[in-house]
Amino acid sequence: MKTLYLDLFSGIAGDMFIGALIDLGVDPKRLERELKKLKLDGYHLHVGKGNKSGIAGTKFDVHLAHAHKHQPVKARTSRSRLPVPGLPRHDHSHGRNFADIRELITTSRLSSWVKRRAVAVFRRVAEAEGKIHGMPASKVHFHEVGAVDSIVDIVGGCIALELLGKPTVLASPVTEGVGWVDCAHGRMPVPAPATLAILGARGVGVTQCEEPHELVTPTGAAILAEFAESFGAMAGLAADRIGFGLGTRDNKTRPNVLRVVLGESALELESESKSGLDWETDSVAVLETNLDDCTGEVLGHFLDIAMTAGALDVFYVPVVMKKNRPGVLLTLLCVESEADRFSELVLRETTAFGVRRRLSERRKLKREIRKVKTKFGVVEVKVGMFGGKVVQVAPEYESCRKLAVKSGVPVRLVHVAAVQSLKIRR
Repeated sequence: MKTLYLDLFSGIAGDMFIGALIDLGVDPKRLERELKKLKLDGYHLHVGKGNKSGIAGTKFDVHLAHAHKHQPVKARTSRSRLPVPGLPRHDHSHGRNFADIRELITTSRLSSWVKRRAVAVFRRVAEAEGKIHGMPASKVHFHEVGAVDSIVDIVGGCIALELLGKPTVLASPVTEGVGWVDCAHGRMPVPAPATLAILGARGVGVTQCEEPHELVTPTGAAILAEFAESFGAMAGLAADRIGFGLGTRDNKTRPNVLRVVLGESALELESESKSGLDWETDSVAVLETNLDDCTGEVLGHFLDIAMTAGALDVFYVPVVMKKNRPGVLLTLLCVESEADRFSELVLRETTAFGVRRRLSERRKLKREIRKVKTKFGVVEVKVGMFGGKVVQVAPEYESCRKLAVKSGVPVRLVHVAAVQSLKIRR
């Protein structure tokens, strides 16, 4: 299993994160094609090589079109950030609330994984801003979060991770600067209120250094909170590729860059070499609870909200409980760092009085998504490989469903056609 390690010695921002992943090898043209699925206008991307304090890396920028068509396009003058709501930044729109952004993402043609993770990142910002302003997350009205470049940074970051193969994300301890930042409600101390609230909600510690500038933006904090499974020093990581995402500012005490390392655990490589098996390994948290007084409607609702919130899987099976009562065993799988959040969700949304938790190792086939041509159109197919050979084939349901609706045929026919097409290509 590939691991992506984020070295936060100079913080993190959304544009630096994407720049670093492009520096690792993400194709910017593929990234741009995927972003066009958002149906978001008024911008274009600029990717270029640069240098900060002697470190060569990639600079990623979202250039925004001004209202007057004859005016030149202007790039951001600072790194992407999501300060306190209320002050439009570049797009001069009336802003977007969380529901607007969620609809923009979920109604797009982006992959289900990108949709789910991007919405989850925005949800973290909405919840943090809601606590700051004393209102429900759903009622927070964002101007800066709704800005085009912030949407591109967050959705683009999710797309770039998918293009890298959805590696496990780890991070160093979070380093932040000192001083002040200008927000819509005046000058605020660094860390910015939203940044501190986002990381605090996830239980991530922040250590300030002597750099007299903001290093961690709210965008960067939300990306960290959503994707990083743990925070600590690099441990046993065999680096395959190293990338640098460049910021805009010239810092006083450290290079304004985000270093990312893509590789595999040296221990896993050693184990794989000894066993001769080329499967992938990871660990997940398994949450369980027995319920004998929970209705089917509540269980069905819980499965929906848990999957939307980012659970890896949720299911329940019938069991016989104490005093011979019929009940269900509810099981939820999630990454270890999210176990507390999902335990709280179980306790709030079901009739459970307690949740059991354990870590479980997984062995997984190496997998990739292939696009195959059928007489109904192009279908995305998940392929599992072992020993360099294809051993499992699973056409993506949504891909099949859309073609089935378009062609007026049963989904199973599209499914069969995709499998047969892939067999020919094997």
